Amino acid sequence: MGGDVSVHELEWRMLGACRGLDASIFYPDSDDDAEVATQVCQECGVRSACLEYALTQREKAGVWGGATERERRRILRQRRRSA
Repeated sequence: MGGDVSVHELEWRMLGACRGLDASIFYPDSDDDAEVATQVCQECGVRSACLEYALTQREKAGVWGGATERERRRILRQRRRSA
């Protein structure tokens, strides 16, 4: 565990619906192949924390908080426009 992982971050990660699943599900070859991952995220109680983490950290790969790479870029653009 790296020194830059906060307790809060650790807590939501431990509660994720994705915990224990094959990580490759969340790193599909394309956004079109992300359906399984986004379905897992739909049922997740920490989805918003996961998405906010990915947006804050500028995660470039994978599905985080139910959002694909393309969707996260769109969210960031919208936030910049409304700021």
